[in-house]
Amino acid sequence: MKIYISTDMEGISGINMIEQVQIGSAPYEAARKLLCDDINVAIAGAYDGGATEVVVLDGHGGGQNLRLEMMDSRAKYETVKNTLEVMPSLDHTFGGLILVGCHAMAGTLNGFLDHTQSSASWFNFYVNGRKCGEIGQEGIYAGHFRVPVVMVTGDKAACKEGLEFFKGIEAVAVKEGLGRNRAKCLVPERAHEMIRESAARAVRRAKAGEFSPWALEPPIEIKLELYRSDYADPFETNPAVERLDARTVRKVIQSGREIFHW
Repeated sequence: MKIYISTDMEGISGINMIEQVQIGSAPYEAARKLLCDDINVAIAGAYDGGATEVVVLDGHGGGQNLRLEMMDSRAKYETVKNTLEVMPSLDHTFGGLILVGCHAMAGTLNGFLDHTQSSASWFNFYVNGRKCGEIGQEGIYAGHFRVPVVMVTGDKAACKEGLEFFKGIEAVAVKEGLGRNRAKCLVPERAHEMIRESAARAVRRAKAGEFSPWALEPPIEIKLELYRSDYADPFETNPAVERLDARTVRKVIQSGREIFHW
């Protein structure tokens, strides 16, 4: 069974302040090792569970966060070329999607570094009227290929969100938010044990057919509320986008594959 792993950084074990996820900051370099470690144990767990191939997307800030010399050599690693590309290698031949290092959607109480796409400009994002963050969006994208989300790791709020969208998946909370900008973390050794064990279980359960993809039927309405009216202005240049009010834009898409396309 082929497994795809999509990664972010805010929900990685041991990361408890914003500077650690900001490329170029002093704490970021040490945080890169924390990121690599969480991904490596997820890869190891996937193989423990019977995966035959693992592909990893470095999904934080456009990629280039991993130190490839530190990564499990059994997996393959990729990044996106542009904002319209999501998970380049993902297709119907994969048996499950694992999301490592997740954060909760914008506006989540005690969600560590909660946001949806842009913490500077995006306020709320809706899919067919349901408020949705990046976890849900990735599941919708994978659902287009009939690939189910099988596991989420991140802070407690992100795991709760993942379970609300994808019932019964494996979820590993490696920290708990104390407000938005602080978190109390498990020690990495314990977090890594939990991630590896859950990844193995997730793959075994996926092989047994226990998970279902979130495959939305078209048409699909996506709606975005921005923080300010001037942030909504550029969306009007796309003829497929409708301006609903000062801060809100709407688009109808014909496939879950377009969920990130504005």
